[in-house]
Amino acid sequence: MEGYTIVTGATGGMGAAAVEALASAGRPVLMACRSEAKAQALRDRVMQRFPGAQLGFELLDLSSIASVKRFADAVPEGIAGLFNNAGTMSRSGFALTDDALESTFEVNYFGPWLLTNLLLPKMAPDAAVVNMVSLSSKYVSFSEESLQASAESFTQLGSYAASKRALISFSCELARRHPELRVNMADPGIVGTDILNLGRWFDPLQRAIFKPFCKTPSQGVKPALRALEAQCSCRYFVGHGNKALPRRYDTPELDCRVWEATERILKGIQSR
Repeated sequence: MEGYTIVTGATGGMGAAAVEALASAGRPVLMACRSEAKAQALRDRVMQRFPGAQLGFELLDLSSIASVKRFADAVPEGIAGLFNNAGTMSRSGFALTDDALESTFEVNYFGPWLLTNLLLPKMAPDAAVVNMVSLSSKYVSFSEESLQASAESFTQLGSYAASKRALISFSCELARRHPELRVNMADPGIVGTDILNLGRWFDPLQRAIFKPFCKTPSQGVKPALRALEAQCSCRYFVGHGNKALPRRYDTPELDCRVWEATERILKGIQSR
């Protein structure tokens, strides 16, 4: 598929909505997800609605560096867009992956960081990279030391917010280092997906409180879809428009340190 868009977390709520919207617009899509059965079911469903859709899929587990490498090796050249949509929030407390990274951070930040960098040689000129961020980022303090949380400092919401703040930092530094790309961030707002289920006793109460304010996945993914088409870079897409990066995220020196720290951490893991 030439000129295709990769959607990570393609079988989740917003991922599936993105796949369907792109297919309806005649855009070739490569679905990246952990389950072949779910990918095939989504593909069949979309193809029923849009018989001419160009849809493929490759397995990708962002909690595994080995899986990210396999995926990057397997996909063809000619990438027109990369939508780093997949995300998670721990339901079981502090946990390390097989790569010895905190699980939320590896899926939400380290995996997308490595994936994007490995795919750069396969991207078409002027390709779009869109990273799904979160309004929760403004409520957390962040530095390069935040990349490796300890069991003592870990909280569910805190790790999630910090991982999304790291993704904002990555977006800004990627845009600086690769001005030929269109790198943007998309904030979906509060969306009624499984990520709101924290595996806690108060989940039913939380759902009842937030339900009136929740967007559907189709609504939540709209800023990201607009960002994929936009002819700009380092913009923050939210609601019905986009804006310059909020001042609190304008931290170029920190962004550079975070990038370099990320490189050191990943190189250390891969050299074991």
